[in-house]
Amino acid sequence: MASRKHISIRGTVQGVGFRPYVYGLAKRLSISGFVRNSDGGVEIEAEGDEVEAFLAELQDRPPVLAEITDIGIKNLKFRNETGFQIIESYPTVSGLALVPPDIATCHDCLSDFTETGNRRHLYPFTNCTNCGPRYTIVQDVPYDRHTTTMAAFRMCPACEAEYHDPDDRRFHAQPNACPVCGPQISAPISEVREWLSDGAIVAIKGLGGYHLACDATNHGAVERLRERKRRGNKPFAIMAQSLEEVERFCEVDASERSFLAGARRPIVLLRRRAEAGLSTAIAPGNRHLGVMLPYTPLHQLLFLDAPFTALVMTSGNLSEEPIVSREEELTRLAPLADRFLTHDRAIQTRMDDSVVRVFRGRHLFVRRSRGFAPEPIDLGMPVRDLIAVGGELKNTFCLTTDHYAILSQHIGDLENYQTLEFFRETLDHMRRFFRVRPEAVAHDLHPGYLSTRAAFEMADLPRIGVQHHHAHVASCMAERRLAGKVIGVAFDGTGYGTDGAIWGGEVLLCDYAEFERRYHLRYVPMAGGDAAVREPWRVALAYLRDCGLQAADAPALTVVPEKRRLAVETMLERRVQTVNTSSCGRLFDAVSALLGVCLENCYEAQAAVELEAMAFDGAPAFGFDFGGNEIDLRECIRELVSAKGKGQPVSLLSARFHQTVANAIIAACEKLRASEGLTRVCLSGGSFQNVTLLEATVGGLERAGFETFWQSKIPGNDGGLSLGQAAIANALARSS
Repeated sequence: MASRKHISIRGTVQGVGFRPYVYGLAKRLSISGFVRNSDGGVEIEAEGDEVEAFLAELQDRPPVLAEITDIGIKNLKFRNETGFQIIESYPTVSGLALVPPDIATCHDCLSDFTETGNRRHLYPFTNCTNCGPRYTIVQDVPYDRHTTTMAAFRMCPACEAEYHDPDDRRFHAQPNACPVCGPQISAPISEVREWLSDGAIVAIKGLGGYHLACDATNHGAVERLRERKRRGNKPFAIMAQSLEEVERFCEVDASERSFLAGARRPIVLLRRRAEAGLSTAIAPGNRHLGVMLPYTPLHQLLFLDAPFTALVMTSGNLSEEPIVSREEELTRLAPLADRFLTHDRAIQTRMDDSVVRVFRGRHLFVRRSRGFAPEPIDLGMPVRDLIAVGGELKNTFCLTTDHYAILSQHIGDLENYQTLEFFRETLDHMRRFFRVRPEAVAHDLHPGYLSTRAAFEMADLPRIGVQHHHAHVASCMAERRLAGKVIGVAFDGTGYGTDGAIWGGEVLLCDYAEFERRYHLRYVPMAGGDAAVREPWRVALAYLRDCGLQAADAPALTVVPEKRRLAVETMLERRVQTVNTSSCGRLFDAVSALLGVCLENCYEAQAAVELEAMAFDGAPAFGFDFGGNEIDLRECIRELVSAKGKGQPVSLLSARFHQTVANAIIAACEKLRASEGLTRVCLSGGSFQNVTLLEATVGGLERAGFETFWQSKIPGNDGGLSLGQAAIANALARSS
């Protein structure tokens, strides 16, 4: 029966070919009416005999990149109209439109790019409705060409024809372009290949900013890049020509292969083979390599007929500064790069590459950015408009509105002016872009964090302080849409505790509104504050002293100059310049130093990363105990030091230590189950990016009958902290 309906669709429905899809579907079913973008999503008026079939197909088979979260339907008066059209979008002062992240080049565009005689043959900005830049070029919604940085390029007649042809996959593709009318690169690509093959470091403008690139087999070039970036031993990422090339120097399972070659194209941390043929300066002391595949035609062009098959491809910045994305910032790269390859398509939103590990077929985010941000987290319940500013390290912020949480891309460590300005710039853009009118701002309790100070600058908004580890657990609960009380295990490096100590090995009983600290790793004094984070041997001395042992019992510490060691021992004895810590990160640092694996952190968590790299599977645990609400690992430390003295290999001792920590977590959860009847456990915090620890903990909890949750849509480290802050702030706002 003929009818006419107004259909409003919300979700990720702009920039994914949704209007062309609706147009084609309407034509096929002889539906009349129109479709248009609004800043709330997509609006349709549909009239005809097959409106119900039209609606069913919209919901059941949307475009591959689309994600429908809500459909509103109203009956309209029948008009007996003929024809269906895409009409001009219209902005309003409210409404939430979700634009997708940037998507890697699709198979069809790659075919256009490689096909001799195609008018886009070897054109480095080839894209269509199914792929290419999205969020990094969008300036405002509705998502139309004039609200993107592609507004500077007027389409030629051939591109215009594609853009207006309903049967063409570039129908209403906003970044549509070709060599005649689109963006151009600044140098012949053959010259760029020569620069790279000759050992040059080249700054290359990509989707979300500049990379610094060099031949991954040229040891001298990699070492020069490391020195110029002041990188220490922190690993570089590489881009490989093909999946086959990746498999030549890394072990790759089916899940890792799908993430590498999928539409998101993150950097995937893979176990490298012994003879990789790459420079050892790429990831010193690390058994993993961060690898990605080309995700733009420009990247494909770099490798075409090139003498190299893998490039170091690291963020274009000095260490800890934001990625450079604009030409006026290139002076910051001048001391780092020998050559530059730029292009004239402006970047609206700077965006680093995402980094993941794979655990049980799902990704664990180390860094969530290009390819994923600003994809929203559907919280499954209405929320207020709020801002959560995140933490100090690996910062992201979070906006909540409607029933979504929208996390920013990776901002970085808020330890310098440039990164703080990046934070402010991105927050201003996202507030405007997503039409968020915040009622309050949530922040960490640490008064010295620059993110906390940024919250206090928002003088017109009520402030909600959130404890760091409560936020970690709440971030896992929010991602997994859990309500009620859970056992929360928050293990990480540093978090400001309510007692003034540095927390980081916490077992909580909590919901969104409140938490109880029920168990924690036994306190040890941390000598010298941040110096102890940089120098794990300091914490190792504290653990030895706590166990009644001396430095002489751990020969690995004899490399520390005696004068420095004695100074720290005096600090510990007299409790001068020390602060108590229950940090799991510092525990891993201490064990790494005691085993002689790493005595100095040149980058965050280096000692823990290298300790995990030594471990093999299936080793018996050391002993541990509970002292009141403290998890007491002194027996573990004594046994570990004794076993090391008897010649047990470090690989075995590392594995035994990992299993001990997992067993202690499981035992604490069993105690809480016995007293509280809870069986749901949420694992969060940076320590659970250690897959060896995560597998031992999850496996043990599952065998013990617990329902266990960890994070895969957002980082479990401090990059996901803002989601937990936002969830807690919303719960407190509802209860007030």
